[in-house]
This record gives sequence, C-alpha cells and structure tokens, in this order.
Amino acid sequence: MSAETHSPATTAWKPTDKWLLGIVLAVINFWLFAQTLLNVIPGIRGQLGVEETLANLAVSVTSLFSGIFIVVAGGLADRIGRVKILYAGIWLSIAGSLLIALTPENLGGLTSTMLLGGRVVQGLSAACIMPSSMALVKTFYEGKARQRALSFWSIGSWGGSGFCSLFGGLMASTFLGWRSIFWISVVLSILALWLLRGTPESRAERDPAAVEQGFDWGGLVAFIVLLVSINIYISQGPALGWLSLAGLGLIALAAVSGLVFLYIETHRAGAFVNLKLFSNGTFTGATLSNFLLNGAAGTLIVSLGLVQVAAGMSSLQSGLLTLGYLVAILATIRVGEKLLQRFGPKKPMLWGSMITGVGILMCSMTFLYIDQYIVLSVIGFTLFGVGLGFYATPSTDAALSNVPDAQVGAASGIYKMASSLGNAIGVAISAALYVAGQAVNPELIQSWGLFIGRQDNVALRFGGAIGLLFNVLMVVIAIAAIIVTVPAEPKDRVPEAEPFEPHDVAPPAFGN
Repeated sequence: MSAETHSPATTAWKPTDKWLLGIVLAVINFWLFAQTLLNVIPGIRGQLGVEETLANLAVSVTSLFSGIFIVVAGGLADRIGRVKILYAGIWLSIAGSLLIALTPENLGGLTSTMLLGGRVVQGLSAACIMPSSMALVKTFYEGKARQRALSFWSIGSWGGSGFCSLFGGLMASTFLGWRSIFWISVVLSILALWLLRGTPESRAERDPAAVEQGFDWGGLVAFIVLLVSINIYISQGPALGWLSLAGLGLIALAAVSGLVFLYIETHRAGAFVNLKLFSNGTFTGATLSNFLLNGAAGTLIVSLGLVQVAAGMSSLQSGLLTLGYLVAILATIRVGEKLLQRFGPKKPMLWGSMITGVGILMCSMTFLYIDQYIVLSVIGFTLFGVGLGFYATPSTDAALSNVPDAQVGAASGIYKMASSLGNAIGVAISAALYVAGQAVNPELIQSWGLFIGRQDNVALRFGGAIGLLFNVLMVVIAIAAIIVTVPAEPKDRVPEAEPFEPHDVAPPAFGN
C-alpha cells in the first residue's frame, strides 16, 4: 500500500491566508482569464482573421488538453512533488498567456498556430495547477479548516468562471483591448509565485507494483486518441459532415481507443486512471455530477453569443447579463460550506443542481422578445450562480474526503479532469447544436407560431434554444447521478454545524 510522506518541514509548516490567496490566484488563471474566450471570441475572431470553426476549437481546446493531462499531472504531483507541479503549472500559464497576447493579426498559419498553441499551453497549465493545489489543501488543512479553504479554492474556480464573461467583455470593450486580459494574467501569476514561496514539498510513496511496471504510456495514448477524436468530431462536425466518411472514421476511432483504454486500465497496476476510485459511490457521484455541471458552461457561449449576434449587443453588454451569476456564486459558496456541515454533501449537491437547472431553463427561452429575454436571462444566470455556489464546496469536499491520502493527487486529477472535460465537451456540443439548429428552414420554425417578435432571426434563436436545452439535459442527468450514487449522510455521522449566522456567509478578509 502507498502512504503519504511529509518532510519535518511539512509537518511543522502551517499555511496562512496569504498562502491561500496565492492558491486562489493560481487557480483563477484558468477559470477566469483562459475562460474569457467564451465571451470575447467573436471579437478576437474578427480581429485576428480566423475561421469560425477554428475559433470554436480555440475555445474548447484548453479544457480538452487540461482534461487529457490533468490525471497525469495529479499522478506526477503525488510522485515527484505537488509543489513542483504547482509551480510548473503557474510558469506554463505565463507562457500560454504570452503566446495569446502576442498573437499577430491576419498572418494565416502563424496566427492560428500562436492562438491554438497558447490555448494548449494554458490547458497544460490548468492540468498541473488543479490537482496539485487541491492535494496541497487536503495536505495542509483538516476538518472545517479544510472546508473553508476549499470554499476559497471554489471561489477561484467557480467564482472565476462566473466573472470571466463580464471581465472579458469589460476588457475587450475598453481601450485596453482583449490582449490586456492575458497581460493581467501574467502579472497575477507572478504574484501567485511570490505568495506561494517557501511552501514545503509534499508527495506520496509509490506503489512497488506500479514502479516495477513503469508509467502507463499505453493508457495515456489511448485516452488522448479517444478525447481528441471526440472533440474534433464535435467541433469540426459542421465542416467535415456528421455522417461523412471522415466523421464516421472519427466515431470508429473513438470507440476503438475507448475500448483499448478500458482494457489497459483494468489489467495493470499503476494505471493512468485508477478506476478503483470509482468503487466509492460518493466520489463517483461527485465526479460525474461535476463533469455534467461543468458541461453546462455551454450556456455561456450560446446565450452570450446569441444576444451579440441576434440583438447586436457588445461583449461588455452581454457580459453584464452574467453579473448576477458572479454575485450569487461568490455570496453562496460559503453558504454551501455551511450546508455541507449541517446536512452532509448529498442534499446541497441536489439543491444546487436543481437551482442551476431552473436557471439554465430560463436562459433557453429564446422565443421571447429581446427585452423579455434579457430579464429572464439575468434571473436565470443569477439562479445558475446560486446553484453552483450551493454545489461547489460539498462536491469538492465529498470527492477529496473519500479517497486515501496517498492517492489524493490522482483523485484530485480525476475530479478536475471531469471539470475540464465536461467544460470542453459541453461547450463543443452546445456550440455545434447552436450552429446546426440555424440550418433548420426558417419557414418551418415560423409555422409553429412559437417565436414572437422579429422573424428574420428565428433560425438563429432556434439554434440557441437547442444548444441551451442540451445544457438543461446535462443538469437533469447530474441530478439523477447524485440521487443514484451519493449515499445519504447517516444521521449519527452528520457533523455538528456551528450556528448559522449572517456574518458566516461573507468570506473573511485575507490576512495573517
């Protein structure tokens, strides 16, 4: 059996809130800055002169590469050191942001290479930062202190994703321009490195059987082929043809590589993905629902893209629609922490998912007048944020507290792989359905008599509705997964909660 190992410096060292701020800044490099492309990609595409399909690929490829390599990075963090991998991730974030910030305009292959290259490097950065930072939080905190730290970690991830649309729109609509997003990311990455200096190393002892067999290169290659083929099929389907020879070939490649991956992972020690972790129902429910709720990020790219094209809104105006999302998620993440302490993980995870589903459903009502849709989408995004705030900390704590300490890096990698892959696949499918829905005959849509107001954009609005309703379906499946897999918290094991006072809701100020 593996065991957790710490140096004497690790056991004596205690993290401060300044250190926790450094962790939050490292985390938001992906969820805030890298994710701004969900809102600002239309303007970037026009300025750089790239095709729509390549622009959509640039949006999803970061999450794709994060998802592919996040388990590898989590395993490496357990093996060679979680602090080393965290620092490597921050430096990769700096490199990726610089590539995007310096991408030239209208230079064909060079423009595409630097844009996609920067996005790939950002994905590798996220793959390093997410599992190593979660593992360090698990290592250095216990009990309610860990739940508090995870709440701040969630503010960096879920809160960053809530702020990305507004922040990206604000930067892109001012004289600073969209490139300023990535210059700011570089500055905050450097600040994170300074705040995290002096962190003692933490790693796990390796399983002797896994050491003897070496790294699972076969599983990694099969996994990469599986995910890349799926993502190319989804994102490039309109150009390739869904049932063309190339499209069917990608489906076949994904099926074969998936079967090879499952065979390898179930027949060797030290597998690339430790499938035995899924024997724990709570970990399985937290990871699967995390995948599905992150897939609902497609709501942002469809809804915000729709109002920009159909209603002529700027990226800043569309980003303002998500202001309630940002406020709600920041205000309720620590409420989710208190709900976890009082009820256990299952109930707040269910409540949060249900509220999220209602919010997305409101955003899908594209058949209304634009002023009516704006009101509903503001309310919908606010409910979206409330739901994710309730869900975030209970889900993360449930995933981490139900795995052995020696496997926390790998388990964190799997859990965050679910986030990244859910985001990549959800965005890709939502965008593809949005585009495909626009190909429906407008006269057929008009014959239904459902879409009121302007009729020259009914196909666009229909495509938006289809893409958004897919996200509702993702949430419904997440609710079912939580009900089936996460056990109810036994009454005699529910932690006694502290008094639920209003001042407990607001995050305390960072400091020593």
